Amino acid sequence: MIIRQFLLWTQHESAGRRAEAASSLARAYLYANLDAAARWEAKTAITALLDDPSPLVRRALAEACANAAEAPRTLVVALAQDQAEIAGLVLARSPVLSDADLVDCAAVGDEAGRIAIANRPTLSPMLCGALAEIAGTTALRALAANPSAQITRNSLMRIVERHGDDAALREALLARSDLPVDVRQAVTARLASALSAFVTGCGWLSPERSERVTREARERTTLGLAEGSDRADLARLVTYLRQAGQLTPGLILRAMLSGRMAFTEAALTDLSGLTAGRVAGLLHDPRGSGMAALYRRAGLPAALEPAFAAAMSAWHEEATGLRESGAAGLSRRMIERAVTACERLPFAEAHAIVALLNRFDAEAAREEARDLARALASEAAVDAVLETIPAGLMESYRQDRPRLAA
Repeated sequence: MIIRQFLLWTQHESAGRRAEAASSLARAYLYANLDAAARWEAKTAITALLDDPSPLVRRALAEACANAAEAPRTLVVALAQDQAEIAGLVLARSPVLSDADLVDCAAVGDEAGRIAIANRPTLSPMLCGALAEIAGTTALRALAANPSAQITRNSLMRIVERHGDDAALREALLARSDLPVDVRQAVTARLASALSAFVTGCGWLSPERSERVTREARERTTLGLAEGSDRADLARLVTYLRQAGQLTPGLILRAMLSGRMAFTEAALTDLSGLTAGRVAGLLHDPRGSGMAALYRRAGLPAALEPAFAAAMSAWHEEATGLRESGAAGLSRRMIERAVTACERLPFAEAHAIVALLNRFDAEAAREEARDLARALASEAAVDAVLETIPAGLMESYRQDRPRLAA
């Protein structure tokens, strides 16, 4: 009786009044203490309202049911396939929708629906994987910015592969605290490529010069990302670099000349196929024969072997100093030893290697100059502050300093 009277009434009322009635009836079904018969009639009535020609009515139903775990499943599934502004309400919040429902809606729906799904308070790895495959940049930005999204490494790589050229998406990915180091490397590589294309397009650098600058900047970034990573993360990183064609002899030499032996060991482990322990033993063999055998096993260019051997020998000599200083930049002493070792090679083999080492030396010299300039600027700032303190107060401080320290 209730359902018949309600449906007859809604046929003669305005869309606004029908929407108010739909909202009230839906909330009564969800939250009022109805008996079984009244509850069944209310459910049937709100389900029938899915056929109402006015989107205001269906939107009212969506607003009432969006957060309700007790909402009729058939009603919510139907609303999830309605117009974008209606579907988005339940897609973004409804606990009734399963992963299968959401994947289906993402596949056949529009980008607005995918954005709503990407903003849900919890997202399973399966759902994140589906969005990674089909969503556009706007939805993927929302997904990357969602801290509760359980995005697997493979899905993150797929996002970078599909839309890594989008600057806002790269920024959202890099802001994730759980971003694996190899994915972070992939994102920064796409950023470097975008910057290279920009400066080349503007005519600021030749394509060849731009490619070199980009490669060297990417290598510095790679070693920075690797710093502090555990063995498993380093292994994943070097595997990615090898597959992407970025695990070059120049990068490994840069790592060695910077004292980044953990990265060097991981790279040689990947290239040689030996165990990590075996690689470490050969690399640090004080006689040098182990390094030669490892180098050949890794398949690195023969022309670079003297540079690697000399750099490793220099590292053994100053390894204690490097560890104590915590320096992570290029060592000019190691570079000098490598240059000296390569100068005995025929010019045809040595000129490109020596040029690379000279660029490393110039980079190290500039970094030393930057550090010195920062230190001098800091001292100057301290002196400027001290000059503002009255002389009498400073003299009193100097006299009281021993007592205060005690």
